[in-house]
Amino acid sequence: MSFIIEPWPWYVVGPLMGATIPLLLFSGNKMLGASSSLQHLCALLPNRIDYFQYDIKKGFWNLLFAAGVILGAALTYHFFYQVESVNIADSTKEDLLALGIQNLEGLMPEEIFSNQSLWSVKGLFFSLVGGFMLGFGVRYAGGCTSGHGFMGLSQMSLSSTIAVISFFVGGTLFTHFVLPFIL
Repeated sequence: MSFIIEPWPWYVVGPLMGATIPLLLFSGNKMLGASSSLQHLCALLPNRIDYFQYDIKKGFWNLLFAAGVILGAALTYHFFYQVESVNIADSTKEDLLALGIQNLEGLMPEEIFSNQSLWSVKGLFFSLVGGFMLGFGVRYAGGCTSGHGFMGLSQMSLSSTIAVISFFVGGTLFTHFVLPFIL
């Protein structure tokens, strides 16, 4: 069972992830990701909005993909999750402590992601404003990080290259300039 819990080496995971791209392309799918799942769910519902009037059969596999991600995460959490410290760099620990994040146990800092902090001003900001910006950015960029990073870059798409660079630049700017101001 330890092979499931322990991280797999790069030389196993890399080829498995890389094999996903040709399999999707040979099956006729040119998109991978979960950001369009909400659109597909809305298309399943009875409505008269032109945006949702399309052949859902082409996007149905995407709903199965998203459901598999959710089911896989739930099963992993239920059967394999063990609370332990995340091994992060000392410089990152120092930066987090300087921002006022004291508890570095578990996967996520409790000062930001606990049930109590969810209803604080910071928690609502992260949830509502961050969620809106993420959702808007995903639709504006025409896909999520996994979609652009895996499928778009493998197809040498200029828009995906710009999107992936923008994801990294935006994340870096937020981490260094916005997050310290919020915390």
